[in-house]
Amino acid sequence: MNIGIIISIVSLAWIISEIVLARLKHSGSTNTKLDKSSLRLLWTTIILCIVFGNLLSIYRMGAISTGSYYVSISGLVLIVAGLVVRWTAILTLRKYFTVDVSIVSNHRLVSTGVYKFVRHPAYTGSLLSFLGLGLVFSNWLSLFVIFVPITVAFVYRIRVEETALVTFFGDQYVRYCATTKRLIPKIY
Repeated sequence: MNIGIIISIVSLAWIISEIVLARLKHSGSTNTKLDKSSLRLLWTTIILCIVFGNLLSIYRMGAISTGSYYVSISGLVLIVAGLVVRWTAILTLRKYFTVDVSIVSNHRLVSTGVYKFVRHPAYTGSLLSFLGLGLVFSNWLSLFVIFVPITVAFVYRIRVEETALVTFFGDQYVRYCATTKRLIPKIY
């Protein structure tokens, strides 16, 4: 099968999964919403960066000429790995996961499964996938334009989310933060 077709299928599955997630896991009216427009900022950043990164790739500005096929394959692997990490995190949280930052009734702090290794594994998964997308284009500028601003938007969202979690869970969340890194186990 052609790599372009595989990339298209994986990308379509990724997009559909995020649309379904956004529709099904938006916080309810009874939840305390603490998002501070971080979801809107994140989606705006993602859309703009992907469009611009794609255009750079189409016009071959910053193209990776040596080994571009293997770079694309590596990117595809990272997209799939990121999706697996993201969905594992979402399924671990179950009812506590929402696409917008909110506290659900009877909210519990989850620190098991992938949450034992990082505090925001769903974001780790997303960032792995965006890194992979940048590599799929086999273009250094596309990689930069996609990965860096989206990472900055996720860091902002993490700050908003952690403020909400500290406010709700207090010392319990502070202790969890002391033993668990944000995105990369034992590093950050």
